[in-house]
Amino acid sequence: MGFWPILKISLRSIKGNKVRTGLTVLGIVIGIASVVIVYSAGEGISGLVYGQIESFGGTDLIETEVKNPTGKKGNQAEVQGAIAMAQGAQITTLTLKDYEDVLKLPNIINGYSVIIGQEKVSYAEQSKKVLLYGTTASLLDIDKTEIDNGRYFTDAEDKSRAAVIVLGSKIKEKLFGDSDPIDKYVKIRKTKFRVIGVAKARGAVMTFDYDNMVYAPIRTLQKKVLGIDHIMFMMHQLKDPALADETAEEARLTIRENHDIVSRPLELKPGEPKTQVIGEGMTDTSEDDFRVVTMAESMDILGTVTGAITLMLLAIVAISLIVGGVGVMNIMYVIITERTSEIGLRKAVGAKYNDIMFQFLIESLIITLIGAVAGILAGAGISYLISLGANYYGLDWRFLVPLKAYYVSLAFAVVFGLGFGIYPARKAARLDPIEALRQE
Repeated sequence: MGFWPILKISLRSIKGNKVRTGLTVLGIVIGIASVVIVYSAGEGISGLVYGQIESFGGTDLIETEVKNPTGKKGNQAEVQGAIAMAQGAQITTLTLKDYEDVLKLPNIINGYSVIIGQEKVSYAEQSKKVLLYGTTASLLDIDKTEIDNGRYFTDAEDKSRAAVIVLGSKIKEKLFGDSDPIDKYVKIRKTKFRVIGVAKARGAVMTFDYDNMVYAPIRTLQKKVLGIDHIMFMMHQLKDPALADETAEEARLTIRENHDIVSRPLELKPGEPKTQVIGEGMTDTSEDDFRVVTMAESMDILGTVTGAITLMLLAIVAISLIVGGVGVMNIMYVIITERTSEIGLRKAVGAKYNDIMFQFLIESLIITLIGAVAGILAGAGISYLISLGANYYGLDWRFLVPLKAYYVSLAFAVVFGLGFGIYPARKAARLDPIEALRQE
């Protein structure tokens, strides 16, 4: 029997049992929709994270941040260092001198350094506990912070430890409402600060709500409020981004010299693989109390993490598809039981093993492909609603279903249609025609 007659028989059978077929398809729809949602969410998260990394100034930057020196190498060092920092270990060795020395490197054209604290800011009867964001005056040259009213502080004001601040938009509304805050004084601890500017509304970037921050000269914040000498991290802008790795290594050597850390080649035991972590090439970084990262490295790592999470979620989704596939197998057994006499009659008049098997495989594939198409449409619709919800809450979440989501969905449908349909189809094809006819 040819393909088209078999297809017509299969479609007639499926159409004759709409409710049962619909319930069977539902399991496939849920699984395939989950596949589409996972891929779309992965694209949305990647776009969100990459966009927020670029909001720090773009990809032509290197970042230096504090790190807990563990004496370990590779991923073990990263894990132990992260645990130590989470338990409250403070690294106070990164300083403005490190920032200024790295700024002198030939491939560095600009930069800024940061210290963050938390204090109560008061004006008249209003007060609010906020993040204090101490930076150098060059922040606006690199970062995407913009001034809505007034001005930002100057390098001279920073170096003279002037008591001036710039308010985030939410802080301005909280303390001053609709009135103009410029040249008014607010109190932070025992020091009065003159408001010289208000930043434009920016929203949240990573974990920072910039609208809920107060910007201050870094030296003023260090000495007059926090009583410290160190910084938390610093960003440097590259003249030639193609030399990012070489410049990052120069920065490491500069800071190691400042911190009296001896640079040693990475020594590996026989048969030990070279572990690749942030900021580690062939130099031993186990004693470093800092980490230098290029933006390209950060994006590569985030891409790897996002890809790993996507694969993990797909593995979980596969379980729901297996459940749907078991449903397909069960319904095929029911169909074969109901049509045993029909199978016997067809074999009695000359239908071959391959004709019967092919017919039921086609039915199984049709069921899973219907589920795949419905699942793709449902998944795309849900993904679009997720993007709308994320954008409503201020996240730059783009709606995109990558082509591989369609390929994987259809591949799952074919694999599960064949995989869970082949055994019932073989059973049908092996029926003895005489025994099958007796069941009529």
